[in-house]
Amino acid sequence: MKTFLTLTTPLGPLSVGATAEAVSDVVFGNAPAGAVTGTTPLLREAAAQLKAYFAGERTAFALPLAPAGTPFQQTVWRALLTVPYGCTGTYAEIAAAVGNPRACRAVGMANHRNPLPIIVPCHRIVGADGRLTGYAGGLERKRALLELERRHIHTTTD
Repeated sequence: MKTFLTLTTPLGPLSVGATAEAVSDVVFGNAPAGAVTGTTPLLREAAAQLKAYFAGERTAFALPLAPAGTPFQQTVWRALLTVPYGCTGTYAEIAAAVGNPRACRAVGMANHRNPLPIIVPCHRIVGADGRLTGYAGGLERKRALLELERRHIHTTTD
């Protein structure tokens, strides 16, 4: 069973979902309709890490993760974790990293379906020309996350 905890963040409400074993969802906005809400030790830890991220005190997350997706999506999401805090990569770079350099569109779709935005940093992926392109949370949130990371890149400690 998943439980969701909704946090107040600079981007508005952010809901984190987890089973007893792993974080499975991050949703911009309130918890999905009908979801069980509450708190658990894992959700409290996820909330603390997200709070530290938004304060510029955390560059990566140390949480057990269990995003639901296809094997290809899982591979893409693991590759996203290698894009350093405060930096960006391109869809082509991620496609090459997963061993399929022609899969730029498929990488884009995997990014769009990432159930753990922010924690699995799909916001760090930009177009080949460096422009911000699609983000399931909206381009304003993507821009805000990249600006937050650039602002704090030299002040974080983890």
